[in-house]
Amino acid sequence: MLETLLIRSRAIPSEPPRRRGATSLGPERDRFGVLKAVLASVPWLQVGMGAAIVMLAAMVPWGTSKVLGAMDQQIIAVDVKGEFVGDNQGAIERAASEWIGKSYFSTDLSEIKAGLERRPWVASAAVRRVWPGRLVIDIREKKPLAYWTDGRLVSRTGELFTPPNPEVAGKLPRLSGPDGRVREVIEMAQSMNEKLVSHGLLFAGLALEKRGAWTLELANGIQVVLGRDQVEQRFNRFIAVYQTRLESRSEEVSRVDARYTNGVAVQWKSEVQASGPKS
Repeated sequence: MLETLLIRSRAIPSEPPRRRGATSLGPERDRFGVLKAVLASVPWLQVGMGAAIVMLAAMVPWGTSKVLGAMDQQIIAVDVKGEFVGDNQGAIERAASEWIGKSYFSTDLSEIKAGLERRPWVASAAVRRVWPGRLVIDIREKKPLAYWTDGRLVSRTGELFTPPNPEVAGKLPRLSGPDGRVREVIEMAQSMNEKLVSHGLLFAGLALEKRGAWTLELANGIQVVLGRDQVEQRFNRFIAVYQTRLESRSEEVSRVDARYTNGVAVQWKSEVQASGPKS
């Protein structure tokens, strides 16, 4: 009986022996599994490329400044170009000479441009660098359209300016009126000039008074008073009367008042002379 029991005891598998000094990982969860999974999911190639790009971007300004510093030198010449009527090329070149000797790269071109455009005749200035040490300045002058009140000039863009030498503009029409209505005066003058030319007359000037009354002046010296109201109708009436009644005697006419409803009043030069002061 005892022998049988011993045999049965050998048949029952015993527990596997455990290693001494070692921990079994069998069914236990890997402690670093989550960390490994996270590390495995990171796109290390992209991360490396991104870091490299950031480093390069940070180094570009530093490298650029180093290169420009090595290449920089002084401005040795300034070239001025443009068509000059009011301003003087030599005067602009002398004004620009203050930049000679300054840094080619560090000189502020916008400051030069602003300084040049403060000159009365300069409409715009373009400034550019030409390697290795030259500045090129292109000047565009204002184009005067007419003389304005108090000897000023008005440009074709409607800008009023006061140069020291307005007479160089030559023979131009004379316009006058409130400064705030300069564009209105220009538009009226252009409209009248087109009609006058089509009828063989030449425009010489136009004045707008503060109270709104218009007075036209022709190249033959005749003044046409148009008043404040119905200016276009009165102007057309003057044209019609001039062609039919006054053209043949235009040299005798001093002034025409078109403020009447059905006609005009003519003042003759002989009347002006007769009413003048006697010596």
